Amino acid sequence: MTLANESPRPRLRRSPSAATIYEVARHASVSIATVSRVQRSSAPVAEKTRERVLAAIEDLGYQPSTLGRSLAEGRHGATGVVFPDLSGPYYSEVILGYEDQAAADGHSVLILGTHGRPRAEGMVRDLAGRVDGLVIMGRTIADEAVLALDAAGIPLVLLARPPLGGADAIRTENRHSAMRLTDHLLDHGHTRISFIGDPASSPDAAERWTGFCDAFERRRLPRPHDPARSSFREREGYAAACRVLDGSAETDGIGPIARPTALVCANDEIALGAYGACQERRLRIPDDVAVTGWDDIPMARFVWPALTTVRQPLR
Repeated sequence: MTLANESPRPRLRRSPSAATIYEVARHASVSIATVSRVQRSSAPVAEKTRERVLAAIEDLGYQPSTLGRSLAEGRHGATGVVFPDLSGPYYSEVILGYEDQAAADGHSVLILGTHGRPRAEGMVRDLAGRVDGLVIMGRTIADEAVLALDAAGIPLVLLARPPLGGADAIRTENRHSAMRLTDHLLDHGHTRISFIGDPASSPDAAERWTGFCDAFERRRLPRPHDPARSSFREREGYAAACRVLDGSAETDGIGPIARPTALVCANDEIALGAYGACQERRLRIPDDVAVTGWDDIPMARFVWPALTTVRQPLR
């Protein structure tokens, strides 16, 4: 019995058991192999038999077990993506593009951000044991670790990184584009141009710096000052731009340099930081200082004046 002020205890209901492939086979009077062939379209099946199997699947509400299929095929049904960082618009756009395609292909995605951790290579090896293949972006792990994974037979795709071993590599063109961008500034009369970024941090930044220098060399102009080092982060871009604009950046190792009239930023986040540094100093863009970026991230479309940037297909 139940007291007047006490709620009755709920009764637990068992949901009906999910239908199995064996029940579908019995319902359609076929073998489980035929059910599997119909689902995966892996071999021809007579049209009437196929219709009968599909009707049985619908009648019973059958949902195939992804885990069971993976075990049967010796696969995990998932791929892994290794990123140096998981914050910021650049990485989120790339991840969204990857996840969209993985979902369309029926695969799960495991994402690992290394964040400069000293044990990153061990973490990547552990992830490699739980997926059917890996995408490795930038210099998240050393070349030797990539070659070891390749030698172990792990399917690899390198993103924004030069090819290694037998791994495929996907990259956008940086060097010639950076040269054209710098030419654009030189054509507008800018001669004191500073590069903000860290060529040692990624192959992309290194190639953009090289293209920047190519533009000066091609015109037989003095080699530009060393880059003002900055990660691909707005906060660090702001700090680097402050040093450059205040003449306190010893970018060439010989002391302060004259304030530049243009800043070539290795990505849009650095450029957004540079906008903030310019605005604090009441420097007009582009009248007093021209600023360029790279990537054409969505956020860059909302700054004023509009940011001159190089678009690449992130997603």
